[in-house]
Amino acid sequence: MEQKIAELESELAEARSKYLRLAADFENYKKRVRQEQLETIQHASAELIGRLLPVLDDLNNVLDHKPRGIDESWVKGLELSVRKLEEALGTHGLQAIDAVGARFDPKQHEAVGHEESTEHPEDTVVSELRRGYRLRDRVVRPALVKLARPPAVRSENPTD
Repeated sequence: MEQKIAELESELAEARSKYLRLAADFENYKKRVRQEQLETIQHASAELIGRLLPVLDDLNNVLDHKPRGIDESWVKGLELSVRKLEEALGTHGLQAIDAVGARFDPKQHEAVGHEESTEHPEDTVVSELRRGYRLRDRVVRPALVKLARPPAVRSENPTD
């Protein structure tokens, strides 16, 4: 009888251990599936947002280069539409990268040129050619920028 009890206790301990491992595995599985779903949603958002950024750029270019004599109510309507689009993208985590005046960061900026400057330290962004954006903590599109360089030293005695 004692042997049977010991056998049953051993089986019970094994069943409990198996149950605890299975429960832990299932919890890990649920966490992994939730994380994968979140990443899938965020990736889908990033792709859609990436496709909308050129449209946003074009609308901002229209506003920056509006012709003279255009109806101001039309301009205000376009500005409102651009602002609504920016707000809608912002609700999904889109943020503009502040580039001008910042130190060059290759993770956020793409340098396409430089300008001689005595006002700014070397490798400081002095102009932005195309706005960059980040989606939460990931850069969707780096900013195209020009960097400050010290003026070239010119020789007092040119040699021919």
